[in-house]
Amino acid sequence: MTAHSLRYVLITPARNEEEYLGRTIASVTAQTVKPLRWVIVSDGSTDRTDEIATRAAAAHPWIELVRMPERSSRDFAGKVGAFNVGRAHVAHLDYDVIGSLDADLEFAPNYFEYLLDRFAEDPSLGLAGTPFEEAGKIYDYRFSSVDHVSGACQLFRRACYDGIGGYQPLEGGGIDAIAVLSARMKGWRTQTFTEMRSIHLRPMGSGNHGSSRVVVFFRLGERAYRLGYHPLWQVFRSVYQMTRYPYVAGGVALSAGYFGSVIRGKKRPISKDLIDFQRKDQMRRLKAFVLGRVLGQRT
Repeated sequence: MTAHSLRYVLITPARNEEEYLGRTIASVTAQTVKPLRWVIVSDGSTDRTDEIATRAAAAHPWIELVRMPERSSRDFAGKVGAFNVGRAHVAHLDYDVIGSLDADLEFAPNYFEYLLDRFAEDPSLGLAGTPFEEAGKIYDYRFSSVDHVSGACQLFRRACYDGIGGYQPLEGGGIDAIAVLSARMKGWRTQTFTEMRSIHLRPMGSGNHGSSRVVVFFRLGERAYRLGYHPLWQVFRSVYQMTRYPYVAGGVALSAGYFGSVIRGKKRPISKDLIDFQRKDQMRRLKAFVLGRVLGQRT
């Protein structure tokens, strides 16, 4: 089995993405292995998103635009709704892999061929993706294990996606993390393949929180709490973030969002089993990191 023998579909929820969608379309249409169908779901866009997608669909019959009504809020639960609409439009197709692709990414022409080859090599691989580069930087994978797959582009083996019941609509985000954890709990292997990368054109979180990076990291801290991150893991994560832009402030905001939620006793929207599974994994990774640093200093 090779990448050319696997058939895949892509779904892109897009809300007011006129600035970046054209570049994502250029990347997908240049792929060495093209999708069976790519459904772009315009989630109530009020800019030129529909016009850009319509032109692409006219030029490439495997691209389809689906228009959803306008809505006042912009949240991750809405994104799941848009994804499910797109999924309904490919339900009749015979495909092996289904992908969630953001509308603000660029990548090499062999991007999907590379990932499909990974699925072809390993039947236990249920969910795959790559790191994304933002402003010339890639996240340090000592603090984001290769077991986690970024939601910017997640490719699922169809049986895996069906087995976890699809994406769960969480208004505060974390739908990608829940999908990864759910897949792993059901015995699927999940992996970020660092040999390939995409370029994230929009600064992370700016779609919901404007240009304030401090606010973005505060919200990420709140999300980490909702997803059940271990407090010790969050402390190390916050300290690491202080070494990156916005220096110090980003880490402080990340910590404030998390521990502020602890103090307020906010509810978590995920099961205890998922929280326990994640915390055990985080402590395993943290222990391996600390031991690696200690042993490295001794040698």
